[in-house]
Amino acid sequence: MFPSLNVYFAAANDLRNALRIKHENVTTSTQQHISTGVWQTHNAGATFNLGKQIGAQLSGGEIILLDGPLGAGKTVFVKGIAAALEIDPEEVTSPSFTLVNPYAGRLPFFHIDLYRLDEGAAAAHAVDLEELLTDERAVVVIEWAERLGQYPLPANLWRIVIAGDGASRRSISISR
Repeated sequence: MFPSLNVYFAAANDLRNALRIKHENVTTSTQQHISTGVWQTHNAGATFNLGKQIGAQLSGGEIILLDGPLGAGKTVFVKGIAAALEIDPEEVTSPSFTLVNPYAGRLPFFHIDLYRLDEGAAAAHAVDLEELLTDERAVVVIEWAERLGQYPLPANLWRIVIAGDGASRRSISISR
């Protein structure tokens, strides 16, 4: 009936297969603009591309709590988000020692790593989190966010968990 739509959907399916991303149980609503669900990625390129897909959905004010073991691909995923925010992914590095890496793109972007900090509000104060969250246009990604303990965060929050490491496939769960 609509041949151009069939071509579009075929191209989209081909792209998904090329990226080798398996997507399960995805939901969206008018109240949230980031897709939620579970994806499987089979290589760093697919993890990067999923990050880029999520980054394209960002409009500012989002806080992303990113969790996963060392070597899971968190920085690769964040590089994908950065690329969608018009930030050169080659410039994106893990903030393990700097704690906060700020970037300027189509939206301000702060990549935070709390791995080396003690748990509790002291972790939030060490990276001046309260100040970073005042920029309503900013996207904030926090690795090892469990270190924040009971620190209160705004409601515009998503949790992304990456499971797997080394050469194994990754399971990437995105929830509200």
